[in-house]
Amino acid sequence: MSTQNVPFSTTESFICGGIAASIAVTISNPAEVAKTRLQLQGELAKGGGVKVYNSALDALRKTFQNEGIRGIQRGLPPAYAYQILLNGSRLGFYEPIRHFINNVIGRSPLDQIPFTSVTAGALSGAVGASLGNPLFLIKARMQAYSPSLPVGTQHFYTSSFNALSTIFRAEGFRGLVRGMDAAILRTSMGSSVQLPSYNFTKTQLVKRGILPENSTWTFLASSSVSGACVCLVMQPADTALTRMYNQPTTKTPAGKVVGLLYKNPIDCLWKTAKTEGIKGLYKGSTAHFLRIAPHTIVTLTANDIIIDLYKNYKLRKLNRSS
Repeated sequence: MSTQNVPFSTTESFICGGIAASIAVTISNPAEVAKTRLQLQGELAKGGGVKVYNSALDALRKTFQNEGIRGIQRGLPPAYAYQILLNGSRLGFYEPIRHFINNVIGRSPLDQIPFTSVTAGALSGAVGASLGNPLFLIKARMQAYSPSLPVGTQHFYTSSFNALSTIFRAEGFRGLVRGMDAAILRTSMGSSVQLPSYNFTKTQLVKRGILPENSTWTFLASSSVSGACVCLVMQPADTALTRMYNQPTTKTPAGKVVGLLYKNPIDCLWKTAKTEGIKGLYKGSTAHFLRIAPHTIVTLTANDIIIDLYKNYKLRKLNRSS
């Protein structure tokens, strides 16, 4: 029996995906802190407003100089929990959903069909984004907070639990799901291209004899292409999500807590483009690529390696028992 024929459940896939994503986020979190702050800098200000940070590298340098390692790793605890939920869902549910759609249209579950791959990626990403929304919300606010060089609205929390309880006390459950529509839009856009572009690139590299199937170089090359595709497609929605999460809120006479700047992600995209131009939608794009490229490479490469190691372990157990 080969490793391809080893039984592999959705739960096992979810766990492997979560472990891979946790490894990746440790490496990519500093770039995400820089990205978050760049996206909030000069928010809805014509001409871009006052520049606290001049570039992604400048944001990383100033954050480290003023806040130390704690500053460039702000929001890491909720980032771990979020990545386990998001990527565990995205990597764990992608194949089952794709196989199901293929079966519905009468095709083999193993067929790589662009439409079903993109649909499965979007749906699995939407599931993960919905489950992890409260964690992404507090992560974004914690990453935006700076006692030295603040940009955007500042939210100070002593811990992840303090953040969740503070938001819940002030706004109830609705506060914890704030921005979920933006999160689903962002993650669906990113997920719709992440795994399909990764699998397509990997299949072509192997099929054309450029690289062997289980080579680390194959994983790295496929992940690099996937990271570039995700960054290009997801950036505007990512900017909208950061701003939706971090915007100040107010309570209406009816007692409903609403955002002061944006009604929904489309409103955010429109106001950003209208005030800051198309360039405003791509604020922090360099930092985003510095975050998404290593994150995608490590997540997908580690996921393949972890699954391969786990399947080999299961295969050895099966061989010993038979």
